[in-house]
Amino acid sequence: MDNTDNTDDVIRPSLAAALMKLHPEDGEQIVEYFKTHALLTREKALLQASVRDQKKLLVENGKLKKDIEQLKAQLQEKQRRRTAKALLATPPPILSPAPTTSVSQAPSPPSSQDQRERQTRRRRGERKARPTLDSPTLGAEPRVDVSRLDLRVGRILNIRRHPLAEGLAVQDVDVGEDAPRVVVSKLEENTDFEELQGSLAVLLCNVKAYRMKGLVSQARLLCCSASEDDGAELLAPPTGSTPGDRVTFLNYPGEPDRELQSKQKVWELVQPDLQVDSRGVANYKGCRFEVKGKGLCRAPSLTNGIIR
Repeated sequence: MDNTDNTDDVIRPSLAAALMKLHPEDGEQIVEYFKTHALLTREKALLQASVRDQKKLLVENGKLKKDIEQLKAQLQEKQRRRTAKALLATPPPILSPAPTTSVSQAPSPPSSQDQRERQTRRRRGERKARPTLDSPTLGAEPRVDVSRLDLRVGRILNIRRHPLAEGLAVQDVDVGEDAPRVVVSKLEENTDFEELQGSLAVLLCNVKAYRMKGLVSQARLLCCSASEDDGAELLAPPTGSTPGDRVTFLNYPGEPDRELQSKQKVWELVQPDLQVDSRGVANYKGCRFEVKGKGLCRAPSLTNGIIR
């Protein structure tokens, strides 16, 4: 609404009449002057209020602009993460090797020694490890912890010296399979063969079979000692354990690898964290070796040692 329409409301009629009586000649001009001054004061107040509102709007617009920039940056970061995740999750195409043909040379027949070794492996139930679905895919970080170790309770059926190495011992160990496994291990000084025969031990069963002085070792006996240079004693499972019982860890569930791959060095990375605490209990990063329903694995006499 135009301010000129309200000029009569600026000065009260009684005040205008009093001015006209005091100054009959100049009263009308004085009244007009007061009206003009009052209108200017009103317009100034309206202008100041408009400037305050404008400043407030500028501040709010600035905050909104800053919030929009932050949201835009967050959306861009999420988009980059989705793109990277999609790239990692997409496996590369597997290229089959080109078939090779042999023209000039025929495959040589297997020797009698190779045939005997193959028959021995078949009798012992050895099979070549096959790739499993839970193997780490390309681009994903495989977990490296104790859950990947296949630790089982075994019973030493018999023990003897290695025929070709005085410092090695050969044990036949029952780990709950159809046939016992042959284990070649270092022979400690003053080893009592009669005491070890028939005793229980903890074995790493998914280690890759390796040859030691002509004999293939199919597992690894876990022992404990104060240091690498000190004498060792076998890690003992709880009383009541039977061959084939799994050794598990409460904080590290999951199924072990079918066979540990030497390139991944899982054992080498996990072994430094396998220890015996002040109570003689075996643990991995504070999580104890346990046979469910039967108890904990312990060192027979050692405390504050390492497991190897």
